[in-house]
This record gives sequence, structure tokens and C-alpha cells, in this order.
Amino acid sequence: MKPDTPAHPMPADGAARKAVRPVICYPVEGLPAPDLAPFHAARAGWEKVNEVLVPAREARCFNVPAGHFFRITSVNGPQVGDLNLWNAHDLNERFFSGKTRALHGTHLSAGDRMWSSLPHLRSLATITEDTLDWYQFDAFGGGVHDVIGTRCDPYTHNLLSHGGQYHHCCHSNLTRALADRTGLPLQVAELHVHDVLNVFMCTGFTRDTGQYFMKASPVRPGDFIEFFADIDLLGALSACPGGDCSAEHSSDQAACHPLLVEVFRPMTPPVGWAPSPANGYDRSHGR
Repeated sequence: MKPDTPAHPMPADGAARKAVRPVICYPVEGLPAPDLAPFHAARAGWEKVNEVLVPAREARCFNVPAGHFFRITSVNGPQVGDLNLWNAHDLNERFFSGKTRALHGTHLSAGDRMWSSLPHLRSLATITEDTLDWYQFDAFGGGVHDVIGTRCDPYTHNLLSHGGQYHHCCHSNLTRALADRTGLPLQVAELHVHDVLNVFMCTGFTRDTGQYFMKASPVRPGDFIEFFADIDLLGALSACPGGDCSAEHSSDQAACHPLLVEVFRPMTPPVGWAPSPANGYDRSHGR
């Protein structure tokens, strides 16, 4: 954090330096915005082909073929979830939260894409509906569905609790789920677990210290976020041990609830949709 009392005085032109207007790092005008109307139309007559109920304080994996939809729904009570996505055929291609944040901002909603890691950098999934889009940003700067946090993990818990051992952090939940699905040893599966989309979590940065904060999620039973798979996906979702994250995470005391994942196959693909191709950069890197 920045110090309350800086060790160095402001220079004479310090105020002018601080007044320089910001520039958006990645203007996205060159990135075609998806037309959501064909995606919404494609839901007519769709068929549910799978559902997975993720127990409280646990994680589960699920597959979504390219051209299918999946929804994450709050079913019993306010609950946040940590979402990982991989290319179903190559775990080395996975969700890249940092680049997604740089392109779409700190919190995602309908029309945003979930981009994959380098060197692939393509859309893994497109968010097609978000029943919490009404929340926008509150007076504290908080918003829903962030890509600024990582995932609660047992290593940070160990640091902050003077050696505590807690095994239901989302990192461990996702690790166990991926190991169970793939047959990989736990220590190998763990290396594929990555920074998440914090589904339903309400977060931001404090304006005075710039610290990452959480507050009670506004999610209620029946709220959902919906995605369309742009390639074949393997997903993993953890029902966070913090429940609605109103007070703490990595906790056996917080009220926690399951989350429902449903996968739907449309009768026909959305008009104009095609699977997402790998990034076109030639990878010569100037040589």
C-alpha cells in the first residue's frame, strides 16, 4: 500500500504530473463487439444435455462442447463461485484473467469474452446474459463478476493465519476437481489451476488505500450468468467457502450454498457464429 506519509516531498510540478489525464491501454474499438441477438435467438428449443450441482465448499468439473451454452445459477442462497476454463483438448490453454481484465475492465458482464492464455489469445467463451447487470458499480466502487482477485488459496491462508492448514479454499477445491476429472496427480493438476472469474462476487478497490475488498454479494436464488462456448471447454467451478463473502472466506463458519451448472445444446448455432480460431500472430518475435 502507498504510505500515509510519503518519505519524499512532492516536487514543484507534482500536482501537474498527477493531473495528467489517463489513456486507455487497450482501446477495443478494433475488437468487434458480439451481437447478442443471434445468441439469444439460438436458445429457442435448446436442449439441456448436462447439469452439475457443485456442493458448498467443493468444486466440480464439467464439459461444454463448442457451440453450446452453459449457465451458472444460484439455487439455495447467496453464494459466490470461482470459475476456471481450459481448452478441453489442451490444459495449457486456459483462461487469461489479466488480459481479459485489460480488454474488458475489472468486472465482466454480457457481451464480454473470456480470453485464453498466450500464445493462443482467443475467445474461450462469450458471456451472453447476466441477471446481475443491474448492479453496475456501487458507491464504494464495488461490482459483480470480477477478474481482479485470484482465488482463495491455502498458501495465503497459511501466511495470514500463522501456519493454518485449510483444505477447502477454492484453489484446493479446483485442484481436487481437476485431478478427479483428468486422473492427474494432485501436484500436477494444481499447476493447471489459474486465476478465476469470481462469479457473483462483489468486489472493488478501496479509494483511500487501493486495497482489494469484498462485500455481500447481491446474488439471490434464480440469478444466473450465461456463457456460450467458442471452443470445446473443460470448466471447473468452486462454491467458495466464504459463501456470499460478506465477512470472510476460507471459513467453515460462513453460510455456504451449492451452485448449479447447466449445459444446453441449441437446435442450430447462432447465426454468423464460428468456432474461435487461434491467434494469428506468427510467433517469430522479430527473428
